[in-house]
Amino acid sequence: MRRRIRRHRWPIAVVAATAAAIALVGTISAHADRAPGGAAGRTGTGWSDTEGGWSEPAAPPSELSATARPTPPAAPDRFVTLPPGATLPSGAQCATWVRSRPSAENKGMNLMANSTTGHRIGADIFDDDRADAQIAPRVDGAFTGSTRDILRWAACKWGVDESLVFAQAAVESWWRQTVFGDYGTDARRCAPGHGLGVDGRPGECPESFGILQDRHPYQKSAWPGVARSTAMNVDLAYSIWRGCFEGYEGWLNEEDRGEPYRAGDQWGCVGRWFSGRWRTPDSEDYIAKVQDYLNRRIWEDRDFQQP
Repeated sequence: MRRRIRRHRWPIAVVAATAAAIALVGTISAHADRAPGGAAGRTGTGWSDTEGGWSEPAAPPSELSATARPTPPAAPDRFVTLPPGATLPSGAQCATWVRSRPSAENKGMNLMANSTTGHRIGADIFDDDRADAQIAPRVDGAFTGSTRDILRWAACKWGVDESLVFAQAAVESWWRQTVFGDYGTDARRCAPGHGLGVDGRPGECPESFGILQDRHPYQKSAWPGVARSTAMNVDLAYSIWRGCFEGYEGWLNEEDRGEPYRAGDQWGCVGRWFSGRWRTPDSEDYIAKVQDYLNRRIWEDRDFQQP
């Protein structure tokens, strides 16, 4: 099947030399792409349950007067991982919650990409029919804000713990949308405008782009949004994580694996992003790196700040 790849290379930043040195702290991702669906109820948020899940907010009763309005759900203190089948809030709801508690910018090189929204994707990214029907239509990168706010927005939208998102983005790019990675020599795998030698490495071109290092050869319909828009980059990456978490990537049981693939393993799906395999030694090494950054809360370190 397509897109079952592994890779083990380091990111290269297309920014000042000092910033590039920082970017190489993290390992760069390897992804074999696919995704989710399903639903169960989520209480206390105003989200209605449906057989297919992923529902919109319940409409207010028609008998409400013009002055009586339903109380909107309060913004969560933090976004946490929601179980497989959970009803996920819309991107618009997440935007409202995140903007109610905005964060200052700490990565000045992202300002242009942070103010750029994304676009819809095609049918080339997910292989599962449920993912094509329920996940792919939600990907749009429709958010602008600070880098931290964008990461929180995606965490909310896809039901993944925000600290996990912060840590993984630090490993992948040091939170910089300007990072390029996974350089190769096959011109057929180069992204438009990034042919062999264009980005400073003779005979090579980058395959991966942005804050989560989305990989172009396997996500072509997400181009150019994943390179131009931080929100699009993160939105796509965690839509793929959610598909894995929901259990829609059965192809992982046909590849090298350390144990049988299963739904509901958030860290297994983090490792799969890097290696394209399930719980292999390479996956476990990557998981340990992300967990180390999470435990250290490295995004709060003084040296991490580049306003």
